[in-house]
Amino acid sequence: MPTPQPGLIPGGNAHACFVVLKIAPTATRNAVRALARSQAEGVEIAALDARARLVMNVGVGTEMWDRVSPAARPKGLHPFKALGAEGRGAPSTGGDVLLHIASSRHDLNFELASRLVRSFEGAEIAEEAHGFRYLDSRDLTGFIDGTENPIGEARAAVALVGSEDARFAGGSYAATQRYIHDLAAWRKVPPAEQEGIVGRTKPDSVELDERRMPATSHVRRTVITADGEELKILRHSYPYGTLRESGLFFIAYGKTLDNFEAMLARMMGTSGDGGRDRLMEFSRAVTGATFFVPSMEVLASLAK
Repeated sequence: MPTPQPGLIPGGNAHACFVVLKIAPTATRNAVRALARSQAEGVEIAALDARARLVMNVGVGTEMWDRVSPAARPKGLHPFKALGAEGRGAPSTGGDVLLHIASSRHDLNFELASRLVRSFEGAEIAEEAHGFRYLDSRDLTGFIDGTENPIGEARAAVALVGSEDARFAGGSYAATQRYIHDLAAWRKVPPAEQEGIVGRTKPDSVELDERRMPATSHVRRTVITADGEELKILRHSYPYGTLRESGLFFIAYGKTLDNFEAMLARMMGTSGDGGRDRLMEFSRAVTGATFFVPSMEVLASLAK
């Protein structure tokens, strides 16, 4: 198996930085060089403090990939599919390059992001979010986030492309969204009702039993079984924001975008079964983009 980028499989760290860039067609050649040397920049910053465990991933959007490598394209790469129903929506805002940096030090993340953005000369910053671990890995709604995340060897099995697209084995598809939470409205909801909206207990994230699990709960809408197996994604999401605006920067990795898209359709009420995710009454998606995060070998080859 080729080598995955270093931020893909390990668990999350205390801080994360997410940047989405848009690259002008005239800057493509320079962007290719910047992509190829991005991980070397990461190694240099990581050496400043090995205890910070800094890692990073760099992803390439659909249109950018066609400009960078028109002769060879990951089979499942396509633009983010916008969805909307009854006032709920998941917009497609796109992007050419994704930078995902994580470590235990916000300053190192910021330094690396700054260097990388400068290396993509003339790039427009379309999205920037600085995430943090909140309490004991909770979302700002107060519920533990990522309970359904795969663990151990299952993380690679869920995230990494394999023999089904051998040329791009070791890579991963990424879907990103930024959600803004209406925390003022959420805090007015009684705790027991909040648990029904999420589908888990608030103190310890135990899944509600069938008698207490509403059909509109987040768990009921996102836990999907197909051909006897539960559809999985590998989440690296983080709370972000200020006292004026805050929410969740959501990022899902997978060997395909299909699982993420099936979950999102059920959340937004566009899956055709008449259901919806009530959590979307309190959290609004404002961005959406998809990328391919190539293996280290493919990343290095882009500039050749």
